[in-house]
Amino acid sequence: MKLPDKQCSIEDAIAHVKDGDTVMLGGFGVPGTPFTLIHALVRHGARDLTIVKNDANEPNMGVDHLLHAGLVSRLITTHLGLNSHAIELMNSGKIKVEFNAQGILAERIRAGGSGLGGFLSDIGIGTELAEGKQVIESHGKTYIVEPALRADVALLHADRADSFGNLAYVATAQNFNPLMAMAADCVIAEAEILLPLGGLGANEIHTTGVFVDHVAELGALSKEYAVVQR
Repeated sequence: MKLPDKQCSIEDAIAHVKDGDTVMLGGFGVPGTPFTLIHALVRHGARDLTIVKNDANEPNMGVDHLLHAGLVSRLITTHLGLNSHAIELMNSGKIKVEFNAQGILAERIRAGGSGLGGFLSDIGIGTELAEGKQVIESHGKTYIVEPALRADVALLHADRADSFGNLAYVATAQNFNPLMAMAADCVIAEAEILLPLGGLGANEIHTTGVFVDHVAELGALSKEYAVVQR
């Protein structure tokens, strides 16, 4: 069987995002954040987006470009502490923010990608993190039901990819990108190096191409990638 070639332009790939979509963005701070895809999403202009990302990056970087463009209505994240603009938007009521403990966010995404409805956790009982969530008793203990999290689209950053969409990450880019690749209906990956099919060894692949719909090679990396330039 011949595997499909999923290479396409970033503009063609990002055109799949629609108004009102939930969009997962890979990355752990700077490493693994798909900065070029985010800029393309700003140019595309889809609005009323729910963004799922571990953090809100810093002012004038990554997620902040979407916030400045007024494209985000809701942000599901673990912290905003590095982005004063995001904090201002939250405090003024211009965006809604849902905070999750970092491990809870990762596990909700993993559950979504694994076809589960959610999972039980005792983290956050009696705090604001439990407000509005179902609480159950099981085996004499109290748990919060944490719902699984899925997205319409996931935008990922890979160090290397092949034409089928097999992806290899480096360093902390491995934290959220692999989970999000399994938890979205449409997965778009940017790659620093795009290789022909077979260019990645089996043991190098962190996300198999069956989870990826579109892959695009980056040219020169912008200064936003400075932390990950090696």
